[in-house]
Amino acid sequence: MNNYNKLEEICKKYGAKFERNATLSAYTTFKIGGACDFLVKVNNVELLQKIVQSGVNYHIIGNGSNVLVSDEGVRCAVLLIGSDFADIDMPGACVVANAGARLTSACIIARDNALTGLEFAYGIPGTVGGAVYMNAGAYDGEISQVLYEIEYLDEDGEIKRLDTRYTEDFAYRKSPFTGTKKIILSAIFALTHGDKTQITAKMNDFMNRRKSKQPLEFPSAGSTFKRPEGDYASRLIDVCGLKGFSVGGAQVSEKHAGFVINKGGATCGDVLKLIEAVKERVYKETGIMLEKEVEVLG
Repeated sequence: MNNYNKLEEICKKYGAKFERNATLSAYTTFKIGGACDFLVKVNNVELLQKIVQSGVNYHIIGNGSNVLVSDEGVRCAVLLIGSDFADIDMPGACVVANAGARLTSACIIARDNALTGLEFAYGIPGTVGGAVYMNAGAYDGEISQVLYEIEYLDEDGEIKRLDTRYTEDFAYRKSPFTGTKKIILSAIFALTHGDKTQITAKMNDFMNRRKSKQPLEFPSAGSTFKRPEGDYASRLIDVCGLKGFSVGGAQVSEKHAGFVINKGGATCGDVLKLIEAVKERVYKETGIMLEKEVEVLG
C-alpha cells in the first residue's frame, strides 16, 4: 500500500474531503498553477496528526494568498487548512482563532467586541495560520505584536504550544514556523478594550486605502517583493518605469507597482520571468536587489 492509499483511508476515517490530482490554481489568489498528487481539506487536529505520522510528504496551504504554484504542479500532498478548520472564540480580551479562520474574520470579531490591536490586519487576504507563518503585516503593524500563544504540531505530530512572549524568532515576514514542517493549529491574540467607534473608523480607513491603492480587481499574491531596508519596493519599481511592464499574462500593476498581477492567462513561468526582470532592472538602476515575498511551490 503506497502512502496515498493510506492517506485516502485516513481521510475517509475522519470524514475529510479529498481529491487526487487536484488542480491548485483554484486554491490560490493568483489563480495559477498545476496539480498536486493529493489534496486534503483539513477538518480537525486528529486528522492532521495522523497525516503527519503517516510519513507522507505534504505542504500546507491556507487561503493561498502568498503562494505561486508551479505550472507543472507539485509531487506531494497539499493540506488545505481553510473553512473546515476555522472556529473563532473570544475569552475575555483575547481572540482565539483556528488556523483556517480568515484573518479579516478575526478582525471583525475583535471590532464587534470593542477590542483594539488587530485593526491593521483588516483586509489582509489570508488565514490566521498563514498570517502567523509569515508574520503578516501592514500599516506599521505586524501579527507578532498582538500574538500571545500559538498551538502547533511539531514534525512528529505532537501538539505543542509557543508562548510568544519568550521568543525572539519573529522578524519582518518571518516567524519560528517559516521554512519548517511545523503546522500551526491556532493562535491567541491578546488585545485591549477600546472604543468601538474609533476601532471601526480605523479599520474602514485601512480598507479604503487598500481599495483605492491596490489592484484588488485582478488575481495576485499581494505584495510581490519584501520591503528593502529604508525604502519601498513599489517606489523603486515605479521610478524605474516598470508600471505596466508585462511578460505573457503577468504584469506589474499600473495601479500599485509592488503588485504583480495575473492580467489573464498568466503562467507561473510568466510571473517568475517578470519578477527576475524587475529585480535586474531595479538593481541596475538603483543598486538595490529586491527579494520576492511570494512563496513558490513546486
